Amino acid sequence: MKSPAFDYIRADSPQHVFELLAQHGDEARLLAGGQTLLATLNMRLSQPALLVDIGALETLRGIALTGNTLRIGALTRHVEIEESALVARHAPLLAQAAPHIAHRAIRNLGTIGGALAYADPAAEWPACVLALGGTLVLASSRGERRVAAQDFFQGLYTTAMQPDELLVACELPCVAAGERQVFAELARRQGDYAIAGLAACALRAGDGLRNVRLAFFSLGDRPLRARHTEALLEAGPLTEPRLAEADAALRAELDPYADLTHSAAAKRQLAATLMRRAVSTLMQPPAA
Repeated sequence: MKSPAFDYIRADSPQHVFELLAQHGDEARLLAGGQTLLATLNMRLSQPALLVDIGALETLRGIALTGNTLRIGALTRHVEIEESALVARHAPLLAQAAPHIAHRAIRNLGTIGGALAYADPAAEWPACVLALGGTLVLASSRGERRVAAQDFFQGLYTTAMQPDELLVACELPCVAAGERQVFAELARRQGDYAIAGLAACALRAGDGLRNVRLAFFSLGDRPLRARHTEALLEAGPLTEPRLAEADAALRAELDPYADLTHSAAAKRQLAATLMRRAVSTLMQPPAA
């Protein structure tokens, strides 16, 4: 299929973007890596009057460590995160997740900012940023503001971004001493959207865990923290009865959508399987 007709402007600064958004409002769409937007244009799911290409904004690129915070610019490509030594050391969850994103050709062009702003509930980056307790940095002509990931994702393809705002970066706390991070997803084929996925973090404490964070994706209209299950996993030694209790709690806590190939019950089963696998990994003793 062919996209509808539209105008195209390549922005040369964030201020230029803000001016264009103020002038064109809902008729404008921002173009970053284009791996989602161009497909929706071709399928006539999106019909903007203007595409604002932000690809030339170099200030929105790059990965940097400042103190105990890892900052990733919105125009940083998936492959750059996948291959980054800084990411592997300070946010290993992202390094684990990156190879699951579509295929190499997509990762070479797609950007983390585009994925976060699009807020697909089956995407990997939103769940990772939620699990890590990240912050989204938004800018407009009014200045910058920061929104916690738990407040940013508000529903199906819906975020806390205002129409005149630009996502410029995400900021993540660096992995703590002794913290483990685990990513896993179940898909029909490598590169397909996940049927169910989990981004998890925790600190091992003897025969139990603390600071547990479980962020599930592809199970609802946004990435979801399983907070009641997290609390049960932190409540004491991780014996089989406690795991069974957490398993039951997770199934009650989640309310997944059925899809064309999997019922809601099947998705609950897959989520529980991912949770048990993640706990097993998080409980492994440190490498010698």
